[in-house]
Amino acid sequence: MEITSAVQLLELCTAKDKSIPQIVAEYEAFRSMTSTQAVREQMAATLRVMREAVHGGIADTGEYAHLAKDYGQKVYQAQAAGRLFGGPLLNTVILYALSVAQYNASLGRIVACPTAGSCGVVPGAVLPIAEELGLDDEEVIDALLVMAGIGIVSASQGPISGAEGGCQAECGVASAMAAGAVAYLGGASNETVFTAASLALQSMLGLVCDPIASLVEVPCVTRNATAAVNAITAANMALAGIPAVVPYDEVVVAMKGIGRAMPESLRETSIGGLAGTPTGKGIYKEMRARYRLDG
Repeated sequence: MEITSAVQLLELCTAKDKSIPQIVAEYEAFRSMTSTQAVREQMAATLRVMREAVHGGIADTGEYAHLAKDYGQKVYQAQAAGRLFGGPLLNTVILYALSVAQYNASLGRIVACPTAGSCGVVPGAVLPIAEELGLDDEEVIDALLVMAGIGIVSASQGPISGAEGGCQAECGVASAMAAGAVAYLGGASNETVFTAASLALQSMLGLVCDPIASLVEVPCVTRNATAAVNAITAANMALAGIPAVVPYDEVVVAMKGIGRAMPESLRETSIGGLAGTPTGKGIYKEMRARYRLDG
């Protein structure tokens, strides 16, 4: 059994008359030489870690982080005080995504989906929607299997690392994974799931990876929140019937080409972009001096 593209995954669903979660669970069981039930149990464990990371990040003060301090707590307090626009759902998406990424910056345990640098996108988008719909864990696990399926076909065709493809390959792919999962929770067909994924990734093509001082903090943490909101937007458009026009597989290939065209300075080297600004360079020098990295 092999899955290397969205087209192939959708064909398997049609041929076997099964949903994306069912096919992905069977695929992973085949690869891991285990059962589909064991796969679902592992995904349940993944869900627990995501939820723990949300709560841990909200409470985190950034003791072990260098630049990202209290991001989750700031949004939590501002939301409680009614100082934010967009309503409870939007702000919970932002809160969850920021909190998980903050937790990662503070050495907390997170789920890399698809990477640690983009760890807040999927839980940021999926968990608030699941809570609003009052879904049980089995339904959320189905959505996470959809997310995993999109991740599988993305990694098979394009990069999922900032060093190879820029942040489009991390937060962009994460946003696509989240968008497909959210669309699934909204009752989308298998095809519409990938419409949502395509729309999400299209909106993040060309996003560079430019972490200041080589830390996965600025702008990484806040980009997680932006990518999570982008995922909800893409899912809503797909559910409304907006076409992706370009199929997901082609978008991933386009992303790969864009990544190759990016200069090295914009691919996780912390040379260009925000890292290359006067402020970015100043923070880098400060960090080197503070931790005596110059010998």
